[in-house]
Amino acid sequence: MTTHTVVDPEAWRAARLTHLEEEKAFTRARDELSAKRRNLPWLEITADYTFDGPGGDLSLSDLFGDQPQLLMYHFMYGPDWDEGCPSCSFWADNYNGTLPHLAARNTTFITVSRAPLATLDAYKERMGWSFPWYSSHDSSFNFDMGVSATPEQIASGEPIYNFGTQAPFGDESAGLSAFRKEGDKVYLTYQTFSRGLDMLNGVYHHLDTTSMGRDEENLPWSMAWLRRHDQYDD
Repeated sequence: MTTHTVVDPEAWRAARLTHLEEEKAFTRARDELSAKRRNLPWLEITADYTFDGPGGDLSLSDLFGDQPQLLMYHFMYGPDWDEGCPSCSFWADNYNGTLPHLAARNTTFITVSRAPLATLDAYKERMGWSFPWYSSHDSSFNFDMGVSATPEQIASGEPIYNFGTQAPFGDESAGLSAFRKEGDKVYLTYQTFSRGLDMLNGVYHHLDTTSMGRDEENLPWSMAWLRRHDQYDD
């Protein structure tokens, strides 16, 4: 027998309508916040970064392809790691189907990691992903973007992650960067880290509509249940 409140249809509908008004207020607030995000100032990127891709070396500008906007997920995959980060892999499972829709709205989506390209390609094939994935292995890009840390920075406990509000999780951390290209200039228009990445994960938002929700409160850590999608039968 459930211990949850059970009511008749009229009371159920009344409670749902009350919550619907709260949801609508949240949607309006989110729309207002998104408008403010679009109006944030831009930062010109002047460093000459080099990325390793299937066709060889590429500049940051090259990563846009023929689009004026670039969304880049900073995937945690260190140079000497055997596998990609499980949580980043969880997020990446959401991306394949978005590529043509983003392209239709003038946006290229990619991922970038510090692992060598051959390592990334092998893991990408294993996971069945189709999004472009580039290596920043031979540049300072990840460090400059705030998603990689040196051993000295980690040892110091310095809060260098998430705009200086958190210590890094380790040598690699996750993030999303949005870029805009106008002429031959590239600008950083937005970045988000930590819980700011939550909006990219469709699985979590599906679970949020269920009665059990994410159901992570009593786990040793929030994603202790998580496996790479080919490991749930292990």
